[in-house]
Amino acid sequence: MGDLRIRAVDGDGMLEQWRYAHNVVVPPAALSLAGARARLGRYRLVNAYLGEELVGCSTVRPPTGDEAVATVIARVLPGFRRRGFGAVIYEDGLAHARGLGAETVETCVLAVNEDGLRFAGRRGFVEVDRYVLDGEDEEWVDLRLTASAGQ
Repeated sequence: MGDLRIRAVDGDGMLEQWRYAHNVVVPPAALSLAGARARLGRYRLVNAYLGEELVGCSTVRPPTGDEAVATVIARVLPGFRRRGFGAVIYEDGLAHARGLGAETVETCVLAVNEDGLRFAGRRGFVEVDRYVLDGEDEEWVDLRLTASAGQ
């Protein structure tokens, strides 16, 4: 995998790179720069680089509620898929969520993203919900990490 570096988003340049990767992977949920800034204020946003080239990004939503549920979302740009980068990005996000005290981990995948659904399934996630947001057409899948996986 060479020189894969994972860096927390810091500054507008990195935020714009994170937003680019997010928007390429999930175009129905494309964010403006203002929307990305709002997420940066609430969540841990990370970029992954191979050398200086952007490979993907991740979002970790901190644990909430009685079950301490955190959300970990790893995104890999199409040209870098099936090379193990997603696993590294995901493991980094999972470790961060666990460090924040997450007892339960979830993720969210666009239903048409078969690669993403397979990736989550191989890591022990199981589907808990499918839905279409009000006024939208795209179906989303919420998945939860099984108790025996990722511990």
